[in-house]
Amino acid sequence: MHVTGTVPPPAPAPQATTDGPAHSGDTPDGTGRRTRRFGLPVATALVMGNIIGGGIFLLPASIAPYGTISLVAFGVLTVGAIALALVFGRLAERDPRTGGPYVYAREAFGDFAGFLAAWAYWITTWVSNAALAVAAVGYLDVLIPVNEHRWTACLAALVLQWLPALANIAGTRYVGAVQVVSTVLKLVPLLLVAVGGLFAFDADNLGPFRAGGESATGAISAAAAILLFSYLGVESAAVSAGEVRDPRRTVGRATVIGTAGAAVVYLLGTLAVFGTVAHNRLVDSTAPFSDAVNAMFGGAWGGWAVALAALVSMTGCLNGWTLMSAQTSYAAAKDGLFPAALARKRRGVPTVGVGVTVLLASLLTVWNYASGTARIFETLVLVTTFTATVPYLLATAAQLFHLVSGHRERVDRGRLVRDAVVASVAAAFSLWLVAGAGYQAVYQGVLFLFAGVLIYAVMAARKQRAEARTAEG
Repeated sequence: MHVTGTVPPPAPAPQATTDGPAHSGDTPDGTGRRTRRFGLPVATALVMGNIIGGGIFLLPASIAPYGTISLVAFGVLTVGAIALALVFGRLAERDPRTGGPYVYAREAFGDFAGFLAAWAYWITTWVSNAALAVAAVGYLDVLIPVNEHRWTACLAALVLQWLPALANIAGTRYVGAVQVVSTVLKLVPLLLVAVGGLFAFDADNLGPFRAGGESATGAISAAAAILLFSYLGVESAAVSAGEVRDPRRTVGRATVIGTAGAAVVYLLGTLAVFGTVAHNRLVDSTAPFSDAVNAMFGGAWGGWAVALAALVSMTGCLNGWTLMSAQTSYAAAKDGLFPAALARKRRGVPTVGVGVTVLLASLLTVWNYASGTARIFETLVLVTTFTATVPYLLATAAQLFHLVSGHRERVDRGRLVRDAVVASVAAAFSLWLVAGAGYQAVYQGVLFLFAGVLIYAVMAARKQRAEARTAEG
């Protein structure tokens, strides 16, 4: 539950306004129409839907070689993720505008830091969308054979990207509906496995506490390196704060509830698989949830059932990440740091931003299939494991900046200490994410950031020239 202080935060500066009235259910979108704003259920579904992707269906097998001590790593990471969620909630109280980490970094450290947060996050979203769509085709192939020819698979991947994009273009009402439905549909089978695992649980299947030869600390760190990115998406409600009803209150609650809910699903689902599939079999499993379903309920239908659940899960992720990409570029474009066209909005959604996102992701997808090799594609995906962490680190730094500088006036000392401890844990978690990305990801990710510096130089110069003309006029 989101923790509030005894005294509300001071009102933000005049420029720190939302994109519409903070408490209305419907707001103008700049075209005379009314647009539906997200309430707590939709905002929570956005967080959970973006965190829980397709990776969960392989996680138990990925961490099984380290033994059940990997569940301890899950617990440690959950603490860090919830601390980060609380930080985003506090920052949204202070500045409830669309843009999330971009807005927080820019307010605290200026245009350049804000641009880096937006640039890194934007790259992460559309590259990840291409990766999600390609991975989803693998699950679709279990239900409908599409991988027999690479161009049939490519077409399927493009369709999986464009359908959520069309839902985004239709407006926030449809985005929210798709996100809620897909989140419910993905949770039902995962919770079914978790609950079913309680009745089919056999402690003999767990295997050793430490299966490898590492020390306890080494095993936890190794398992954590695999699990670190399972919580990406915790910022989802904050990025869309301008479209959330009563964002100062709702964003924090949705972020914490969504992150905690995802953690429960992760932990229970993984524990259920550990307890129903023998450890020596799980280590080599390519479909651990399918094996668990077959063990719990008999038969051999687990493969298509899990494939269907994974396909729904990834479609929901594509829907949410498309919105996140468009909202980030929209926020930066409004401040003159991204091209102005990306600031166009319709029915509460930056439609140009959605179009650019799906176009870039589609081009990357076609490139992947045309090249006949996944090497370039895998390199770009690896880059996103680092670029995703940049906005987190800048956001936690912004929170520490506000706490140390004393900008949160009239807050009691107890709340100040709590916020400082939470922000410190979130900062450590963000640094851990950077370390977990690996040397190659950091090296290549920094090159992408430096390429963004050149773009920032052009956009900042254009912004300065426009401001000079306005002053002269």
